[in-house]
Amino acid sequence: MSRAAKVALVDYGAGNIRSVAKALERSGLEVEVTDLPAVVLAADGVVLPGAGAFADAMATLRATGLEEAVKQTIAAGRPYLGLCVGVQVLFEEGEEHGPTPGMGIFGGRVERFPAKQPDGSRLRVPQIGWNEVRFQGDHPMIDHLPARDHYYFVHSYRPIPTDSSIVAGVCDYGGNFAAVVANPSVFAVQFHPEKSQQAGKRLLDAYRHWVETQR
Repeated sequence: MSRAAKVALVDYGAGNIRSVAKALERSGLEVEVTDLPAVVLAADGVVLPGAGAFADAMATLRATGLEEAVKQTIAAGRPYLGLCVGVQVLFEEGEEHGPTPGMGIFGGRVERFPAKQPDGSRLRVPQIGWNEVRFQGDHPMIDHLPARDHYYFVHSYRPIPTDSSIVAGVCDYGGNFAAVVANPSVFAVQFHPEKSQQAGKRLLDAYRHWVETQR
């Protein structure tokens, strides 16, 4: 019997890492929580969770060598799953706590939600709670997900990609925004699957399947 796919869950100080680890294990993955670049480089897949600020996350990822390890695994084609801040750091720049360079995997910036809705009414920021995500495009993850599902969000900032072709899912909050971005080795979401009950498990099950097929 073949071993379970092993994923490196990147520990850069995000507060929700244990709940993410347990959610991944419930989907049948072997999880190693790590802050070591060598472990990231050796894993079948990499998960970067999120709870905290863009600038703080990037400072830790850079100081520990984890940023370069993550970029190398993505370049090698091993499946990367980003959650919340784990999607934001893929972009060129984030504005939270002042402009901060990101990893630059994707073009674009991470910006705060506007203060008002398109109709001029006040937009409550942060977005906290359940909202619908509508998937689009082709990706191995999307092949195993419903066309739309509801997930749990907690965030004040969202990515603004320069290339619309990377948008794999949209959500309406103050207008449509990129809730999911993807390329052949990346699937990254602004919401929290580990807090999204059965919808979240469906997504993590799809990730397990993707990792298994890429080994």
